[in-house]
Amino acid sequence: MVILITGASHTGKTLLAQRMLEKYKYPAFSIDHLKMGLIRSGNTALTPLDDEALTDYLWPIVREIIKTAIENRQNLIVEGCYVPFDWRNDFTDEYLVDIRFICLAMTGDYIDKHFGDITGKSSVIESRQDDSDCTIANLKENNRQCCEGFLRAGERVTLIDESFEKEMETLLDV
Repeated sequence: MVILITGASHTGKTLLAQRMLEKYKYPAFSIDHLKMGLIRSGNTALTPLDDEALTDYLWPIVREIIKTAIENRQNLIVEGCYVPFDWRNDFTDEYLVDIRFICLAMTGDYIDKHFGDITGKSSVIESRQDDSDCTIANLKENNRQCCEGFLRAGERVTLIDESFEKEMETLLDV
């Protein structure tokens, strides 16, 4: 089983992956780690700010990691924001039955009410070097784009609207 966790920035993807790792004892793979390894090693001229280009660059690698894990009957949690909206098109049904997809997004109301909590906990699992672009407006736009894109592709999106912890617990119990 591969659990693929994606979503908008600051929605708790890495925290959810960590909690699933602890609960299910599945190894976790961070797409951000792959991104930074490729950037720091000089294997790409892309920067952490090149979101769309990074998705195009990283997804073929991540896709094949997922296929390899399934072929080897290995459990794996894959977490990160570099998942294209049409990701399912890259897998046949024999792979899709072994992929659990989770997409996280926050509502505008949640962002308004909990912005301090969101920014205060942004480094709870991994350190964010520069979070200066994390504004209410940017978060709302990123979450809107993420939500619209995955919904348009026919995906289910877990909307964090009232309680972050309640949504996390619900996702852990499935």
